[in-house]
Amino acid sequence: MSVQLSGLWVPNSPPIPPHFARNRGRFSPSALSSQPPTIQIIGVSGPGWRDNGYGNPSSNLFDGCQGESDHWSDLDTDLYHWTKALRPVQWFPGHIAKAEKELKGQLKLMDVVIEVRDGRIPMSTSHPQMDLWLGNRKRILVLNREDMISTADRNAWADYFARNGTKVVFSNGQLGMGTMKLGRLAKELAADVNVRRRAKGLLPRAVRAGIVGYPNVGKSSLINRLLKRRMCRAASRPGVTRELKWVRFGKDLELLDSPGILPMRISDQSSAIKLAICDDIGERAYDVADVAAILVQMLTKLPTVGGDVLCKRYKIDVDSRCGKIFVEKLAVQVFNGDVHQAAFRVLADFRKGKFGWTALERPPR
Repeated sequence: MSVQLSGLWVPNSPPIPPHFARNRGRFSPSALSSQPPTIQIIGVSGPGWRDNGYGNPSSNLFDGCQGESDHWSDLDTDLYHWTKALRPVQWFPGHIAKAEKELKGQLKLMDVVIEVRDGRIPMSTSHPQMDLWLGNRKRILVLNREDMISTADRNAWADYFARNGTKVVFSNGQLGMGTMKLGRLAKELAADVNVRRRAKGLLPRAVRAGIVGYPNVGKSSLINRLLKRRMCRAASRPGVTRELKWVRFGKDLELLDSPGILPMRISDQSSAIKLAICDDIGERAYDVADVAAILVQMLTKLPTVGGDVLCKRYKIDVDSRCGKIFVEKLAVQVFNGDVHQAAFRVLADFRKGKFGWTALERPPR
C-alpha cells in the first residue's frame, strides 16, 4: 500500500536542502521559495489506518458535507500522525512526585474533590489515574478559562458532561466568574457530612474540599477569587504551586490548594502537544518551534479560525498548510531569522486569543 502525505510538515522528514544555510536557528530567505516536502510511505502491511481507528491521514481538507464532529475527528487523526515523529514531550519535575504522594494522603480528609481542567482541552487535562484515586468521593468538575473558548465549545462540553451525569461548572479564575456557584455546590454536595456528625452527637465542622488538576489550569486563581484575597501564589506558568496548603473560606468551607499533578509518563503525545500549546506544561519539555508549527497546522484546519486569520494577522501566505515553513517565513519577516522568537510569538498570540477564542478539543463521539 502506498500513502502520500502532501503539504503537511512532519518532523524528521528528508533533510532540508543546503540552501537553507542554518545558523543558530536562523536561515536564508532564499529557502522560502522551496516547496514543502512530500513524504511517501510505501509497503505498509496489515490493517489500514482506517481499520485501526485512525482514519485516513492523507485527508487534509474538510468536506463541506461532513458534520462538525467529523471535522474534529479528522483533526485528531492528523494530529496523531503529525506528533508521531516528534521527540516525546515529557515533564515530571521532582516536586510533582512529592505532591502526588502527599495528595493521596490528604484525600481521606476531603468531603468533596474539585477537579479543575483547562476549558480549551478538557480531555487532555484529565489525569488518567484520577478516577482510581478518588473512588466514590463526590466530585465537581470545573472547566476553567471559560472566557477563552467559544459559546459553541461551551455548549458542546456542557451537553457532553450532562449526558454523563457529571456536575460541571464553567469558570474564569482571573475574573471570578463561576466561583460563587462552585462554593455553593461544594457545600451542597457535602451537606450530609454534618448531618452524620450531628447524629453522632458531634459539632458541625467546615466542609473540606480539595482542588486538584494539571499544572497551570487555574487552581490557585480560583481559590484566590473565592476568598476575595490573594492567599495562594498564582502565576500564568506551570509549576508555581509546589506544596499543599489548606485555606479557610468563611466558617463553612476549607479548601486545599495543591500543586499541578501530571502522569509520570504522558503516553498520548497528541494530548502532550495540546498541553504545550496551552502552556499547561513546562517549556523545557518541548521544542517551541515544533509545537508552534503544529499549532499553525491545527488552526488552518479549525473551521472557526482557518488560514485566512493567520494570513491577515501576519501578512504571510499559508496556502501550503506547512506549519514549519510558515514559522520560518515569520522569522525572516519579523525576527531577523530567529525561529525561536517567531515560534514563541505564534504560541503567545494563541494564548492571548489573537486568533479568536477557540477550544482545541470537542467531546468524543
